[in-house]
Amino acid sequence: MTQTSLIKPVILAVATFIAASLSSTQAQARDIQTMTVAGGCFWCVESDFEKVRGVQEAVSGFMGGTVANPTYKQVTGGGTGHYEVVQITYDADVVSYGQLLHLFLRSVDPTDAGGQFCDRGESYRTAIFAGNGSERSAANAAISQAQSDLGRSVVTPVLNEGPFYPADAYHQDYYKQSDIILTRFGPLSKANAYTRYRNACGRDARVKELWGSAAPFAK
Repeated sequence: MTQTSLIKPVILAVATFIAASLSSTQAQARDIQTMTVAGGCFWCVESDFEKVRGVQEAVSGFMGGTVANPTYKQVTGGGTGHYEVVQITYDADVVSYGQLLHLFLRSVDPTDAGGQFCDRGESYRTAIFAGNGSERSAANAAISQAQSDLGRSVVTPVLNEGPFYPADAYHQDYYKQSDIILTRFGPLSKANAYTRYRNACGRDARVKELWGSAAPFAK
């Protein structure tokens, strides 16, 4: 084997190593953040935000209450103080915290203090959970802008972030699951049951009534 033929594989190996190292560095350099919001039924919030470019994951769960590891039944039954929330993991190099807040406030009825749409009670109220001072400032600014755009008082509070308790697997990605469940409409997949629930609850109709063309997810 000639010296030239030996050099070529070495150069190729070095180039491959450098490319892999750069790729790894770029992947590690991504600014991955989380935010937690309450927007009524967490199935709907999860469904909406998993469509947003830059969002890596949306997980349904509970926050803001006084009971550790609450069950869905406990929370929706009332008395624990928890909200149904969605914790959103996103790449801040692709979509910003402020942009996500803008989308969130226009995907709910932030004028309703008693729940959201057909879902009533404390667990279905809206809220933004801030993890630090800069998030709180951004959330308050987003609320002020939403209030100005809407021309009505916004009652969505900015609350201190607390422990996040994921809901059980039954509720995660509910909107796209194929499991068959028994509903008042008969046996349906969770995905079909979700669509019927969302339509019957009037979520999209109310959001479009409030926000018009600014509603980002309403069908």
